[in-house]
Amino acid sequence: MTLTSAGSLYDFKIKSIEGKEIDFSAFKGKTLLIVNTASKCGYTPQYDDLQKLHEQYGSKIAVLGFPANNFGGQEPGTNVQIAEFCQANYGVSFQMFEKISVKGTDQHPLYAWLKEKTGKEPTWNFCKYLVKPDGTVQFFASSVSPLDAAIVGGLK
Repeated sequence: MTLTSAGSLYDFKIKSIEGKEIDFSAFKGKTLLIVNTASKCGYTPQYDDLQKLHEQYGSKIAVLGFPANNFGGQEPGTNVQIAEFCQANYGVSFQMFEKISVKGTDQHPLYAWLKEKTGKEPTWNFCKYLVKPDGTVQFFASSVSPLDAAIVGGLK
């Protein structure tokens, strides 16, 4: 799927890590935190904070994890291996998606859309895009915690 500036985030349909198609129209009206994840990164412990965000604010925000192997080969696993890792090590219950590419010539259309909206693309694993129901999109670098006030401040 290719979207232009006229396209909406809610037009996307992307497969979950289990292979089930997720229609993004189901997220209308919710704030989204879209994160490119990796299992073998110095920022991997952020899965803990992403899970806490999901548990504490899940009625107000949907955490969407997108495994990607774009940085340092730090996500070499298959979808099954990634899902098992996330569950076993971090108890992840927020929505995870199939492994995609978040930059480069094979960049997934979702990340092309996010780049178009913010002018920024991931510079490493665990970059975050906060998408508000009004359509505004903010980019946060890997070093910003998922529980940072800039992310959770408007959710209370």
